[in-house]
Amino acid sequence: MGSAIIVQGLGRQFRRYYLDRPWTLQEAVQRGLRRMAPVERFWALREVSFSVARGRALGVVGPNGAGKSTLLRLLGGVGRPDEGTIEVHGRLGALLELGAGFHPDLTGRENLFINGLISGLTRREVAARLESILAFAELQDFIDNPLRTYSSGMQMRLAFAVAIHTDPEIFLIDEVLAVGDLSFKRKCLERIAQLKREGCTMVLVSHTPTTIRDFCDEAIWLQAGRIVAHGAPDVVVGQYAANAER
Repeated sequence: MGSAIIVQGLGRQFRRYYLDRPWTLQEAVQRGLRRMAPVERFWALREVSFSVARGRALGVVGPNGAGKSTLLRLLGGVGRPDEGTIEVHGRLGALLELGAGFHPDLTGRENLFINGLISGLTRREVAARLESILAFAELQDFIDNPLRTYSSGMQMRLAFAVAIHTDPEIFLIDEVLAVGDLSFKRKCLERIAQLKREGCTMVLVSHTPTTIRDFCDEAIWLQAGRIVAHGAPDVVVGQYAANAER
């Protein structure tokens, strides 16, 4: 079967600054240059290792600030790790952050084409899939309006519809499905299940235990940037839930 994703010793470090950090030269002179320096460095991820076999789905759980979104961004090629290595084998589709890659002053149609091209499709391929994308997103009446007029749910519809029409072999999904109406969420989950049946590899971040249990073959629990548990979804989600109740 082989592995679609291999992560070894992954680490990502960030800087934390003063809350009143100067942002201009004048402010720096008034408050002192030392307040421009970082207060400390912290590890958002540290010593994270796992692999995902082709066609398998990995769920990621953990509290806010555990490093879940940072992990997905690194898997998606957004940023570079400070330690360790990441191998991703296959065409990547991702929903990492609501509105990521969208420009608010462009129309939905223009953003659709740009995102399709960024995802590796040709302009002709995007045009050929346009009607199918619009039908899935249910945004035909709004597609030529500026994106800034879209609600968060409408942006999610457009982003998801484009992502699933790029024929991903690996699909990364952050908690973006938390927005939008229930009927469209159900539609998205059905499409995710279809992609999985067709052999798409997935990494799914969710705070909803049933989503992890229903769609994932295995799960990891991240806490303060480190893997606390890795195994069957029921077991890992149960351990995480029990810890959260303490």
